[in-house]
Amino acid sequence: MSATTEETPRRSAVEGPGGWLREQRRALRELLGKPLTTYYLIIGCSALLLALGLMMVLSASSIEALEKTGSPFSWFIKQSLSTAIGVPIMWACSRLPHRFFRWAGYPLMALSIIALVMVLFIGSSELGAQRWIYVGPFTIQPSEPAKLGLALWGADLLARRARKGRIEWRQLLIPLMPGTAILAVMVMLGRDLGTTLVLLMIFLALLWVVGAPVKLFGGILALAVLAAVIMIRVEPYRMARISAFLDPWADAQGAGYQAVQGQIAMGSGGWFGLGLGSSRAKWSWLPHGESDFIFAILGEELGLMGTLVVVALFGLLGYAGLRVAGRVNDPFIRLASAASVAWIVGQGMVNIGAVLGVLPITGIPLPLVSYGGSALLPTLAALGMLLSFAKREPGAREALAARGPGPVVRALSWLGLGDMNKKGRARR
Repeated sequence: MSATTEETPRRSAVEGPGGWLREQRRALRELLGKPLTTYYLIIGCSALLLALGLMMVLSASSIEALEKTGSPFSWFIKQSLSTAIGVPIMWACSRLPHRFFRWAGYPLMALSIIALVMVLFIGSSELGAQRWIYVGPFTIQPSEPAKLGLALWGADLLARRARKGRIEWRQLLIPLMPGTAILAVMVMLGRDLGTTLVLLMIFLALLWVVGAPVKLFGGILALAVLAAVIMIRVEPYRMARISAFLDPWADAQGAGYQAVQGQIAMGSGGWFGLGLGSSRAKWSWLPHGESDFIFAILGEELGLMGTLVVVALFGLLGYAGLRVAGRVNDPFIRLASAASVAWIVGQGMVNIGAVLGVLPITGIPLPLVSYGGSALLPTLAALGMLLSFAKREPGAREALAARGPGPVVRALSWLGLGDMNKKGRARR
């Protein structure tokens, strides 16, 4: 017995860290193999980013809101109202069948084009771009729902032409390419280069899923680069942005001011930040700290660790979306999931890259985190759609049924309404 006792720790010592790592990898594989892993990843990452966004909008906007409205909570309240509308939309979309999303892409695409035309005539121009329509106290940015419309409409167009699960890339040419071009031209006429790039990312994601040849990718990218160069050349402020991107410190008080202040904010955060609410840049130093440059305020207050958490959450969200696309055989779900991931995660990386100075400033928000209801609502609708798709993974429906009633049903039962529903079903 003593010999066995001596061999056991010796064997453990021989295995060492390698055995522990193998055990952790085995546990991770078991976790990823569960049918509801994707479902909970989408919910968890979305909830954490949304909560972090509300917290950072309150912190980043409080000083400017106090100066302009007399209350430090003005913009936070607006963002909270958008969240209060968007979360039920996300929940409703999570319970809708995928057939609804196949149908919804067509009216959403048509309404987006009409709204983008209206922007050109009655829209408000700010910061060199004509993006917004003011309806009383509310502001609508039609290019935001256009992203969701393109993802759904393009996915359904290609899925309808699928044969035995395969989609011919030639089906992209008509009418998907002209439709995307119309959207892109409308957005470019409003001088919104950042949103045009996001639309291109959605289109390229659809290309990737259907297996388009490299030559087609190259041709489309060449056209996109040519269009971007033309847009940059015809607008002096864009040329200034490119110059500021290449060397922001050369004109730190002019064209490079926002980039320089963003880098100063990020650098002053250190490893763990100055503390929540302790940003110095938000005291009228960093323009648009609550929207385009909220990542800089986050880095200043929460430090490198906080920014890494945000990047990791976007990475997990992208993994979950691609996992849905890979585990569900329906062509529409594969296409719509990939396009949504390209939009949300791609836009997040472009925003973060602009703040860090590795990409030019494009003026697009950080999804779920930046201030702005027009961007938040379509994003939450897309995430709700991904939740609906995640329920179609192998074994997901059975696992959800075995889980029992959800929190909404339990809350109704506490009020006595759940029992009424059961009695009504029993009578039928």
